[in-house]
Amino acid sequence: MAEKNKAGDIAKMSFEAAMQELEQIVAKLEKGDVELEESIAIYERGEALRAHCDALLKKAEAKVEKITLDAEGQPAGMEPLDVDD
Repeated sequence: MAEKNKAGDIAKMSFEAAMQELEQIVAKLEKGDVELEESIAIYERGEALRAHCDALLKKAEAKVEKITLDAEGQPAGMEPLDVDD
C-alpha cells in the first residue's frame, strides 16, 4: 500500500479510476475488518481521492456551455454555464 499512498499518483488518475478506487476503499472500511492504522491510512487516501474527483467534476462543469438564443429563438452562440461554488 506504500506505493498507493503517494499523492502524485492521484493527480494523474482519471475520474473513473479515482471513483473506482474510492468505492473500493469505502467497501473495505464498511466491512470493518481493517486494523486501525490501515483504516486511517486508507481513509486519508479516500479523502484525497474524493477531493480529486470533486476538482475534476468542477473542471468539467466549467467546460460545459449553454446555447444562447436570439430574439427569433435561433441559436446565436455559446456562453459558459454558470457554476455555483
